[in-house]
Amino acid sequence: MTVIDAPPRQGGRLAALSVGQVISWGILFYALIVASPAIADDTGWSIIFVTLSFSAGLIVSAVAGMFVGRWLDERGPRLIMTIGSIIGPAGLVVVALAPNLLIFTVGWMIAGAAQAAVLYQAAFTVIARRYRARRRGAMTILTLAGGLASTVFAPVVAGLLSITDWRSMFLILAGFLLVTTAPLHWFSLERTWVSVPHDDDAAQPHTVSTVIRTRQFWMLELSMFTLAAALFSVTLALIPLFTEKGMTYELAAWALGLLGAGQVIGRLLYVAIPHTAAPWIPLAATAALSVASLALLALVPGPPWLLITIGIAAGAVRGAQTLVQGSAVADRWGTRNYGAINGVFAAPITLIGAFGPALGPLLAAATGSYSAMALIAVALAAIALGFARFS
Repeated sequence: MTVIDAPPRQGGRLAALSVGQVISWGILFYALIVASPAIADDTGWSIIFVTLSFSAGLIVSAVAGMFVGRWLDERGPRLIMTIGSIIGPAGLVVVALAPNLLIFTVGWMIAGAAQAAVLYQAAFTVIARRYRARRRGAMTILTLAGGLASTVFAPVVAGLLSITDWRSMFLILAGFLLVTTAPLHWFSLERTWVSVPHDDDAAQPHTVSTVIRTRQFWMLELSMFTLAAALFSVTLALIPLFTEKGMTYELAAWALGLLGAGQVIGRLLYVAIPHTAAPWIPLAATAALSVASLALLALVPGPPWLLITIGIAAGAVRGAQTLVQGSAVADRWGTRNYGAINGVFAAPITLIGAFGPALGPLLAAATGSYSAMALIAVALAAIALGFARFS
């Protein structure tokens, strides 16, 4: 069977890594997005401050990611990713028990350190180092699974909130995260890397210092940064955007879950791009499709089925963007030192992702509506398209 395109006996390890991504993304990322209105209603905290607390955790994740990347390159993934699987639940317990907004923020900052060790950035380093030239198929399968996180957990979180409060919900999720992902990472990941030739970059190994001095790196960084800002600000604010257009909260939550299913579609379409295509072409195509899908989300008033369909299309674009980002460094500079280079490359994108949950509400407050916010995102995606050609 050639679907995975992996070395022999690696299928089980890839499956374990993929399941870990579904659970980790669903609990450490999407749960707060779905639960934030309930948290704001119960505590009296502004929803903007609730999402900014989550953003503080993502800022910690961006900074920690640079150190995690070097650790992964030098020492292997088993210990650091297992530690992340323990720290994440600990942070969620602090979140659940927080008596005030400050402690709530501290909890998300602890969880943010765990995000750096267990989410895509770390998993992509494992894929790049484990599979090397065969990484594309394995990375696609990993993100196909990860794309189901919101599809699975958005309804789960909404269901839990219908029978219990948000604090109990986070305690339940923290326990589930611990008992599932910690064993998966400890028993399936490499303790250290085996020294083998890197066929794709043995002739000219690249380092962080050599790569960041190139024009190509900064064009890539600027394009991916503005594209991430556009996609995150709209897709992470899909629930208030759709409720503004007349949907019920429950239906909008299901729409967010279906957006995750759309990410799976986008990743399948990414596989269809020829392996020989220039590295800038997938990025430019993703940016162009972002312009179109975000414009439709901004301008189409309804009905709900049409909005949900457009949301799925936007999810497909975001799904492709994840793979484009994950493969960008390896496609241009090889897999040697991938963790360190990708840690630096991904840090600004993670930072904009950190403000993504708050960026949508802030722009909506400044412009007067979530539809106007989406139009600003369209302009950002157009800028990303311009930079992509030179990446």
